[in-house]
Parts: sequence; C-alpha cells; structure tokens
Amino acid sequence: MALTKDWPPRRIVVLTGAGISKESGLDTFRDKDGLWSRVRLEDVATPEAFRRDPARVQAFYNARRQGLQDRAVQPNAAHRALARLQAAPRFETLLVTQNIDDLHERGGSTQVLHMHGELLKAECLACGGVHLWPGDLDTASLCPACAARGRLRPQVVWFGEMPLEMERIQAALAACDLFVSIGTSGNVYPAAGFVAEARAGGAHTVELNLEPSEGARLFREAHHGPASEIVPAYVESLLALAT
Repeated sequence: MALTKDWPPRRIVVLTGAGISKESGLDTFRDKDGLWSRVRLEDVATPEAFRRDPARVQAFYNARRQGLQDRAVQPNAAHRALARLQAAPRFETLLVTQNIDDLHERGGSTQVLHMHGELLKAECLACGGVHLWPGDLDTASLCPACAARGRLRPQVVWFGEMPLEMERIQAALAACDLFVSIGTSGNVYPAAGFVAEARAGGAHTVELNLEPSEGARLFREAHHGPASEIVPAYVESLLALAT
C-alpha cells in the first residue's frame, strides 16, 4: 500500500549502513576501495584475531577511533534529516544502524540502536562492563570498573559474534508500518533480511541508496542517489504526510 495522508505510517524502522557515513568522510568496509580491500578482516575483526594478536587489533581500531574524531568528519544532511524524523511526534521511529560511528547522535538523534556496537566505547572481557572510551586502547589499558589490565576490547561486534538488540529490532520490524533502508549493501546478514521481515508484517518498504543493493528487488519503492540528497527529500515527504 502506498503512503498517503489518508494512510500515513505511524511506526517506522530506519536501517542505516556505511553509505550514510561515507559522505561524512569515513571509510566504508565493503566498497571496492574500502577497508576490507586493504586489511584482512580475519586479522582484525574476529575474536580469534584478538586472542592471537591483541596489539594489532587495538591498533586497527585506534586508527578508526582517531579518524572518527577528526574535525573534518561531521554529520551530513542525511543524519540531520533522520533526527528531524525521529523528533516528529506523529511517528514512532526506531533508528537502527550497522555503523559503529556516533554521527547519528552528533546529528541530533537521541535514540539509536547500534547493532554492531560503538567505536567510542570499550568492553571489559573480565567483568563485562561497557565504558565510554574516546582514546586509544592497548594491552596495558585498565578497566575503570574492575581494574583488570589488558582485558578491554573495542565494543564492536566482530565476525562470528551476535549483533546487539536483535530481539528489540525484530519485534519492531514485525510491528512497523514503514521500513526504510539507507546506504546498505544488502549482503550482510542479519540486517540484509530485515526487509523480508518487515514485508512479512505488512510494512511498506523503501530503499534509499546510491545504487540498487543486492536485495533491491525486495523493496516496494526505491530512490537512488547520494544519501545527503535523497534522505532529506524523503524525510520531508514523510513529514508532509503528518501535516
């Protein structure tokens, strides 16, 4: 069913991927010139890699953390548009991101589910505590809670680990009226399966992407172009339905 003023959505789930952050100056992982074309994910993004060579893994994420905090890296118009959508009282908007950066929060969003974790946090393998951590981590870093040394890791979901908040996300997908996927490749599961889950619950499904994703055929509506252009335009069209 098409969205109209007579049938506006009430419950919205928005999924974002690396495409929305690339325009803010962050490297993507899966593009042809992305990080995984230069670094083997098996060496830096698995629990086994961390056990084998924690110093190398920490150095990789230290560089990502430093890059994220470069003054040149700022939220773009797509991040700010989603914050406006989330603030609109007419809608219940759950913002789910595969990104480990904080650009949604800096763009004004107040509730973001980071299903792959957050780069600016550290998790202690000794006590399970999660702490804000904007600086470097190394094998001598102390946990602020339990004082264990060398047991802090980036609070990032690695390959072979379960994404976060899956029960909440799946409940929202089953209940939503509208599912919007932004800047995703469509080939990373479980996120690539969200569109099918939303469709099964009767939701209208929309892809906003630079180009069609691998799962493009599953969406009922699509708009292609830079996220900083098409996301604000689409958000404005949704806000107009609520007037």
